[in-house]
Amino acid sequence: MSDSAHSTSYTTANSGIPVESDEHSLTVGHTGPILLQDHYLIEKMAQFNRERVPERVVHAKGGGAYGTFTVTNDVSQYTKADVFQPGRRTEMLARFSTVAGEQGSPDTWRDPRGFALKFYTAHGNYDLVGNNTPIFFVRDPIKFQDFIRSQKRRPDNGLRDNDMQWDFWTLSPESAHMVTWLMGDRGIPKTWRHMNGYGSHTYMWVNGGGQKFWIKYHFKTDQGIDYLTQADADRLAGEDPDLHRRDLYDAIANGDAPSWTLYVQVMPFEDAAGYRFNPFDLTKVWPHGDYPLIEVGRMTLDRNPDDFFVHIEQAAFEPSNLVPGVGPSPDKMLLGRLFSYPDTHRYRIGPNYTQLPPNRPHSPVNSYAKDGPMRYEPANTARPYAPNSYGGPAAATGRFGEIAGWEASGEMVREAYKLHREDDDWGQPGTMVRHVLDDEARERLVGNVSGHLRNGVSRPVLDRALQYWRNIDKEIGDRISRRVNGG
Repeated sequence: MSDSAHSTSYTTANSGIPVESDEHSLTVGHTGPILLQDHYLIEKMAQFNRERVPERVVHAKGGGAYGTFTVTNDVSQYTKADVFQPGRRTEMLARFSTVAGEQGSPDTWRDPRGFALKFYTAHGNYDLVGNNTPIFFVRDPIKFQDFIRSQKRRPDNGLRDNDMQWDFWTLSPESAHMVTWLMGDRGIPKTWRHMNGYGSHTYMWVNGGGQKFWIKYHFKTDQGIDYLTQADADRLAGEDPDLHRRDLYDAIANGDAPSWTLYVQVMPFEDAAGYRFNPFDLTKVWPHGDYPLIEVGRMTLDRNPDDFFVHIEQAAFEPSNLVPGVGPSPDKMLLGRLFSYPDTHRYRIGPNYTQLPPNRPHSPVNSYAKDGPMRYEPANTARPYAPNSYGGPAAATGRFGEIAGWEASGEMVREAYKLHREDDDWGQPGTMVRHVLDDEARERLVGNVSGHLRNGVSRPVLDRALQYWRNIDKEIGDRISRRVNGG
């Protein structure tokens, strides 16, 4: 039976040339040495050696799907961004992930989840790169690398280490709000479909009249919030380490398309300087009583990628992709990410990563970028420089109205970074423990924290951790202490 008997198409090399055999190398006789002229064998071996790209340093393990975002409410008084105009329907890509785990790690580790979205708008790609939490562990990007290393594996033995995690957290009190969230029920979502997503950072919106607003994004799951207990998560990590990836794929394949409703909190531009918390501090939330949620639209994921590597592993999300009508805030972590995300894509998948299928804009590209490895689309310009007198594209200066920027408001920004009347690291996590969690959730929190602390945390770090929890809430801290110390 010939190699092609089972198929109407025939195997080709990467160059399209027909292949003589899928099973036998070219040799001298039937048993002789392999010939160097067997180009297909050499191509297969060389391609195999190179078929992995470096995994993401952060958010390595994940999955995703394509879908649409449909606007359901008129928010044009706050932004002129095309993607958020009334009735607009925009194709999009979403990727969910764990933060600290590597490619082969279980989906059910206690960890924040990435919630990265790419909207293919009429004015280019808009990326909203968030988490399933409205806050984060640190507020300054100079500490981000240290935080991530404390959550990953030790350099001496290659093992994850709770002592290393608590050492960093207890020396960084700004982490208290996020650690309280992480150690609670939402630290292990039941599935990606059963978790919320947040832009986390503060962003700026500007409307058609040039009026500016500060924005927080909230994607509320329409499937309802659900979580796994620590015991269930530990069991499932062994039974199905790809549980969350499998669940999303199967749900979409079975016609059960998950959806999320997008809401925003809107703060008038001038409120920032006098607000009771620093509105640009990534470790803080804006209480909904101060700035209520306003519905924007619905995100529905209904199409699985036809190739996981092409569409998910090569997907590149970057908060620097901001379309007209949307801009950054003075959030220090956000400003650091504007550089670090596109830079890691250039390292991981090459300088022409925006030409890959999941990253390719659905709108025209008139960029002066040129050359570099793996480039396959020529620049749509008459000459590769600007300005030029040969008909090249010109900058859209003023074409889209007021830019969503705050450079001219330096005094306001300085005021916003001064100490606000309720700015401290323990207040919001304490409020969460006392007024958001119920008695059963508080009991699970105590169990989760004490179980984590009993697993290899050294005495000096342990003492700091117990004080850390007493600073959040004395009663909870005392309960954790009794559980850890066997009292």
